[in-house]
Amino acid sequence: MRILDIRFQNLNSLTGEWQIDFTHPDYASGGIFAITGPTGSGKTTILDAISLALYGRTPRLDKVTKTVNEIMSRQAGVCFAEVTFETQKGRYRCHWSQHRARRKPDGELQPAKHEIIDVQTNKPLESKLTAVASAVEKVTGMDFDRFTRSMLLAQGGFAAFLSATPDKRAPILEQ
Repeated sequence: MRILDIRFQNLNSLTGEWQIDFTHPDYASGGIFAITGPTGSGKTTILDAISLALYGRTPRLDKVTKTVNEIMSRQAGVCFAEVTFETQKGRYRCHWSQHRARRKPDGELQPAKHEIIDVQTNKPLESKLTAVASAVEKVTGMDFDRFTRSMLLAQGGFAAFLSATPDKRAPILEQ
């Protein structure tokens, strides 16, 4: 799986709309890069956006529901996360969004929307909130747990990964 582009709006402390194009030569030419910055600058929010777009949840936040959304920025009426990625099976775009009534900060939370689209045909593969994560698993070969262990290694997870037995690390690395 290769992440090509991330777009998100009003997630955690990063208000407004943000985009990171990983096909830009600054990222693509070196092959590897680091996301750095002081505490609270939004590094983990970028990882949250990827996870939210793909699976509708994050390692820090198990679920976003119609009654609870701890990831939407305060004083915001709308938030979204979108990731474009490619696998051996093709190129896909996952989009997750939620808004408040009338898109006002004090409005009641509305149900989240989640979909995965085949970029080549621009047709949705799945748009049922509870089924998108399964569709992502089909095209990537990774469920949420495997994705977070192999791709994100959230804070503290890297040490656990390094201390895992070779039998536990091997499947993650092979995937």
